[in-house]
Amino acid sequence: MHAPISISAIASVSALGDSPKEVWERYLSKKPLFVKNTIGHQEVFVAKISAQTQKALSQLKASRPSYKTLDRSVLLAILASNYALQKTDIGKQTLDINIGSSRGATSLFEKYHTDFLHTGKVSPFTSPTTTLGNISSWVAQDLGAKGIQIDQSVTCSTAMHSLLNGIAWLQADMATAFLVGGSEAALTPFTIAQMKALKLYSKATHNKACESMRFQKTKNTMVLGEAAAVAVLEKGISARTLALIKGYGFASEIITHNSSITENAQSIQNAMSMALKKAAITTVDAIIMHAPGTVKGDVAEKNAVDIVFKEKQPLLTSNKWMVGHTFAASGMLSIEMAIYMLQHNKFIENPFYNNPRDLPPTLQTVLVNAVGFGGNAVSIIISLPKKTTN
Repeated sequence: MHAPISISAIASVSALGDSPKEVWERYLSKKPLFVKNTIGHQEVFVAKISAQTQKALSQLKASRPSYKTLDRSVLLAILASNYALQKTDIGKQTLDINIGSSRGATSLFEKYHTDFLHTGKVSPFTSPTTTLGNISSWVAQDLGAKGIQIDQSVTCSTAMHSLLNGIAWLQADMATAFLVGGSEAALTPFTIAQMKALKLYSKATHNKACESMRFQKTKNTMVLGEAAAVAVLEKGISARTLALIKGYGFASEIITHNSSITENAQSIQNAMSMALKKAAITTVDAIIMHAPGTVKGDVAEKNAVDIVFKEKQPLLTSNKWMVGHTFAASGMLSIEMAIYMLQHNKFIENPFYNNPRDLPPTLQTVLVNAVGFGGNAVSIIISLPKKTTN
């Protein structure tokens, strides 16, 4: 790392809630947040934003005529970004933005395509509101930001790639503050059908439907959730600094199937090793795993952790057993979880996995993994800033 990169603010909207207090209390409750919903013709478990957050989203949508035509993923991103910027005095006009999505404007795509099949016509809003770039651009419009606006889809590691972009721009002195993250509102009939076609979706009848990190399972148990999660990055350390990015790593591997991962997740191994090298450390106190609840995905990541850390095994956990897989937003939700664990010096256990060691007296470093279709992986190591005394 050339210079310290700080996380100056972080916020999310998900089934966990939309405030730091509420999110942390949900983590402490150790209860899954899934509800049974009929989506299309399918009754499945999903993780929806809370009623309180839905009310805020509805108010946002009604606040401007142009917002009524925006996809839910864009509105979630605007809401989360406003929450993040409320917590800092960073100038919004100079803010650069990179918020991505895996599926994009899923709801509007499905609506407009259905309209087209029935009538042969589409709304004039179809193209501008379904292009992937409208997430960052509408967040910028809402905030009054005039910096660069970037969107990308790197499937389930999208938010973490946004974070990498922020680091690169800041270290290149091409930005002073970067808003990064991911947004996903993919609880739609066609998206659920796609996950079912891959035989990934949970068929559980109980609310612990996503068995993330239950390494002995024989059936896939992915559950989808909706969320947006963003962070503000800055170069250097200041009074605003919540956490420091101590190391980062990224890698890809050759895949044999569109959704496959190698048995020992070589890309995750390489990403974690690179992050450790950047941080100049050999282990971390804890890892928040990607662990989507699939048989091969969970085990492959665990194998990668065992190979990289050997006898210096960190504590392992995940949050998808509570909030499901939020695709593009999932990595930043895990970064948020890591920050809260560091701030409260409390490790949030996963009920499906018993760690063989105890929490150290002080939780100092947490590594977060994210992995996406296509064989890509990102690992980020964060720590709290050192306290200074006068």
